[in-house]
Parts: sequence; structure tokens; C-alpha cells
Amino acid sequence: MYRIIARRARDTSEPCVDRDPAIVASFLSDAAHVAGGFAAGVAFPRSEAEVASLVRNAERVLPVGAQSSLTGGATPRGELVLSTRALSTIGDVVGPVLLYRPDGPQRDHTIRVGAGVPLATLQTRLTASRLYYPPVPTFEGAFVGGTISTNAAGAATYKYGSTRPWVAGITVVLANGAVLDLRRGEVTASPDGIFEVELPSGGTIAIPVPMYRMPNVAKLSAGYYATPAMDLIDLFIGSEGTLGVIVEATLRVIPRPRRAVALIRCYDDAQAVAVTGALRGESLARRSAKGEGGSVSAIEYMDARALRVVPNEVFARAGVARPDGDSVLLMVQIEVESDDAAAFERLQDLLDSCDVADEATIASPDDDRGQQKLLELREAVPASVNAVVAAAKARAHPDIEKTAGDMVVPFSRLAESIALYRQAFESRGLEYAIWGHVSDGNLHPNLIPRTLEDMTRGREAILEIARGVIGMDGAPLAEHGVGRSGLKQRLLRELYGEEGIEQMRVVKRALDPDWKLAPGVLFSG
Repeated sequence: MYRIIARRARDTSEPCVDRDPAIVASFLSDAAHVAGGFAAGVAFPRSEAEVASLVRNAERVLPVGAQSSLTGGATPRGELVLSTRALSTIGDVVGPVLLYRPDGPQRDHTIRVGAGVPLATLQTRLTASRLYYPPVPTFEGAFVGGTISTNAAGAATYKYGSTRPWVAGITVVLANGAVLDLRRGEVTASPDGIFEVELPSGGTIAIPVPMYRMPNVAKLSAGYYATPAMDLIDLFIGSEGTLGVIVEATLRVIPRPRRAVALIRCYDDAQAVAVTGALRGESLARRSAKGEGGSVSAIEYMDARALRVVPNEVFARAGVARPDGDSVLLMVQIEVESDDAAAFERLQDLLDSCDVADEATIASPDDDRGQQKLLELREAVPASVNAVVAAAKARAHPDIEKTAGDMVVPFSRLAESIALYRQAFESRGLEYAIWGHVSDGNLHPNLIPRTLEDMTRGREAILEIARGVIGMDGAPLAEHGVGRSGLKQRLLRELYGEEGIEQMRVVKRALDPDWKLAPGVLFSG
């Protein structure tokens, strides 16, 4: 079925719009810290009906969640800000029930949550039932709606995938105030690539599926999803609030795994890639052996340049010696069923086979505090680099800002991609750092600027890197989205070409002809 009937939301008055300068000021930037945000006001709708009333009557609306965007996507440019924080209902766990999934029907537990529920709150609720929502990004303060809008991903994408396959249903308010209730598997594109939406006021919207080819990579947050016979729910997942406002979602959840964390020092990039490949191979073999445990869910990479900016006290708190020379750290999350000792012995055997000299530092599944210390070391890498960028901004020039890539390549091209990142920066005499989710080929090459000129040349380096990654059948927009970043919008054009961007505009015009929702996000009008 390629046709769906939209419904009318219950009539209600619009939520109050807060224009208090102090309140509005707190919504004028996001985690990208892009300057110049301004807004007509801020509203905090508490229900689908209030969202529909607000959207229907507003001239321009910017849906905003936890303001954790790294792309300026939650920085207003004069719109009315629609904060989802009051859409915070959490239902009961249901199931297991038979659900349609991209890989076929399966019985899963589900939970229905509001778009404004923080992931940390969701996980706490699930813990009581010994359940878990796997596709969480690094920042667990992010809201559910925001992670769906960006198809967010994180460390465990290697095993669990990005947000998309975990969304079983959404309720979304369209630009005209009509409401769609989407359940995965119910509405798919027609053979000629069309969706039809019947409006409650009469008339039908025809939505064509874009024709560009998406790269086959582990994670992708690069505009509108497009593939033959696609599910309509997937058009809204990753659309960054430009096609509708997500108010509720039904999410798949799983039994909570027992997890250990291991920190491994490698001599250099070559050894780190070899260890990662061996861990992936061993993990895939164990997963295919009747679901046997001990499989790796995530491998994080921190290069020597990134580690150099981390303060000594962070290493001291983690109980880890600061690596020297060109050493690389890998942080591995291992899911252990019951026999911890056997899992750790297999890990050490694998490290020995890769000629890793040091024993791994391991925090067992029962050592929550030890795990937290190791995870804090990993989080200290981007935090420390961001602090260095902020210091350069204060010292050298106020226009200096974070300049970084969000690149993903097929794992077979990983070593080649790392060499590309280094060459692009070093050929321009730039300081840089690299870290990220190496298990799925997603790394973040970051400029460490000293001057404003460095930032200009750093953007040139990122563009060179992006073109090289696209040539490796990868993507320059893996997990952070596009937002209003001029650089990332250019990378989107590099990926799909001007024709692909125009195909996205056609979808936008069909669902939002007045360009009301998140104007300027993803692409210009």
C-alpha cells in the first residue's frame, strides 16, 4: 500500500509563546555554537494537538530537542522555536509482539515515548525491565525525537545499526497541521516511486521518492532516505525536521546485555586497523554461531594527536598511563553472557596474534565504576579538542569555530581513509586530531586551529577528504547530520550533486510548500 490517510488533530488552543528575552536567549544556539541566532519566541507544546495548532498557524517553525546539534540545525534564524521538551510521556513496555523490520518480521518488545524524552531517561526506565535501547549516540542527553530526525548513530552501530531500524512507528505533524500515524511495513512506495497522502481537508499530496543512490555504509545522516519500494516512515527519519514534527515514537528494545570495556594500546595506525579487523572477524563468527555471546558491539579509536591534548589528570583518573610516540588507543565494548574469564582469555589470545605488546586494561561487566572511568577517557578526547578550539577563538580570532569531518567508509577502505585524512591536513601544515567509531569505519578528523587562516585551510582539507571518501564509496555525512552548516550542505551537494538536492527540494515542496518547517536546514529554498 502506497497511500495513507492523514487525520485531523484534536482542536485546541495554541500553546503560549514565550518571548521573555532570557528564555529566548537560551534557545539561540546549539552544540555547534554558531553565532547570530535569533528567534520570534519559544513555545513548549505538551500534546500532539498543541503541536498541530502551533504549526498550522505559524509562519516559520524550527523544531528543537536537546539542542545537541553539531551542525547548527537547532540554531534559529528568526523562526518560532518549537521546543519538544514537554512532549515527555513514556508508556509501558509492550510485547514481545510481531513487528515488521527492515530485515524481516520478528518478535520484539516495544515502548512508546514522546519526542522530548532524553535517551538517559528512556534507558533508566528500561533498566527496571532489564531492557535496553541500543542505537544511542555518545550524548545520552539527546532527545528521542532529535535522534530520529537525524538518524543518529554512535559507538554500537557496528552491532546494532543506526536509529532507523529501531523505529517501529512515529506520529508526525505535517506543515499544514495534519497528522500521520506511521507504522513500519504499512506504507511503501508504489512501483513508480510515489507515496500518496490523503488530507483530512480534501485533496491528495503526491510525494516522489528521490532517484539518487545512497552509499552502502554502516551509518548515514545525509538528507532524505531514498530507495526503491522504501517505507514512508523512513522518509521522515533523518529529515532533520524539514518534513514534519515528530511528536511520539514506538521504539524496539532488547534484553539488556552484560558489557565489559577494554582499553588496548597499539603501536600505530596499521596495528590498530589490524586489531580492529581481527576483533570484527571474531565477533561476526561468534554471532553467527547460534547467537553465542562474547561479541564486540563497539570499537573506538583515538589517535596520538588526539591523546596529546587530553589533560594528565584524565589518564590518572582512569588508571591508565599516557601513551607515547605514535601510539593509538582502542576502546572495545564486549558483550559477555556469563563466562567473563573465557571472554577475556579469547581477547588476550587475539591481541597476542596481532603482536600487541601490552595487556588490555579491562573493566568487567560488574565494574560499573571502572567502565565509567574508561568511557570518560574516551569522552575527554572531543571535549579537550573543543577546549583547544575555544581557546584559539578567544586568543586569535572570534570567527574561529569547530572544523571537523564526520566520515564513513566501507571497512575495507579504512586504512586508506586514515592515510587520506593525515595527508590532507599535513600537506597544508595544519594541526589535527582523529578519533571515532572505527568498528564501522566512521572517524572524525578534526582541525586544531591556531589562526583564522588555519580554519580556512582546514575547510579546504575537509572538502578534499570528503571527495576522497566519496571516491571510496563512503559518505562525508555519517552521524551528525547536515543542519545549517554551510560546509556540510556543500558536502551534501558533493555526495548527491545538484540534481539530487533538487530531488530533495521536490519532496520538501510536496509536504511543505510554504517552506514553513526548519527553513534553510539541509538546503536552501
